[in-house]
Amino acid sequence: MKPTLIFLLAASVLPGAEPAWQSLFDGKTLAGWAESGFEGVSSVKVEAPFRGGPGAIVIEAGTTLSGVTSTRGSALPRTHYEITLEAMRLAGGDFFCGLTFPVGKSACSFIVGGWGGILVGISSVDYSDASDNETTKSRDFEDNRWYRIRVRVTDVKIEAWIDTEQMVELELKDRKVMMRPGDIEKSQPLGLATFMTRAAIRDIRLRRLTPAEIAEAAAP
Repeated sequence: MKPTLIFLLAASVLPGAEPAWQSLFDGKTLAGWAESGFEGVSSVKVEAPFRGGPGAIVIEAGTTLSGVTSTRGSALPRTHYEITLEAMRLAGGDFFCGLTFPVGKSACSFIVGGWGGILVGISSVDYSDASDNETTKSRDFEDNRWYRIRVRVTDVKIEAWIDTEQMVELELKDRKVMMRPGDIEKSQPLGLATFMTRAAIRDIRLRRLTPAEIAEAAAP
């Protein structure tokens, strides 16, 4: 079966959600994902069940970056979509979720828990990293606790939430959104990475936005 067909068949409808959410992780295997091939020595595996709950991707701490990259390629939308997942820091003191996602012809990363374990932001914006642009925020994170991560992309803005708190609302007009140069570029177009940190990721889902949501994002 072709990967694109598998991707479409994975759709699962949630009440009130149009279009349907599409599951990007089956909870049992790394189907649709491959280790990113970062320079740091690390490993990625699926534990199912994970701590008595649904299966999770466990990313071991590496000497630098660790993680997985989607193999879905052209099946992924580049704009007008939303992606969500749950992430847990198991051990370590740097980012436990570096979610790389497409933005038009480019891509960028939503960094959660970086630079000492508290920094949140988009990397990169106008050549500035998540630690040094207008999206930079600080927040405390606990080990062994699930956090719901959500990112929404339209032609006019990038938005991101952690649980119910909105962390990013970045207008894209006259801005250059890009990947931080270096090994993290291997996460494109969609990837999950950690830095010297052990983490678990589960319930990865994506949906295309409705016309009403697209119009709302574009409204002044």
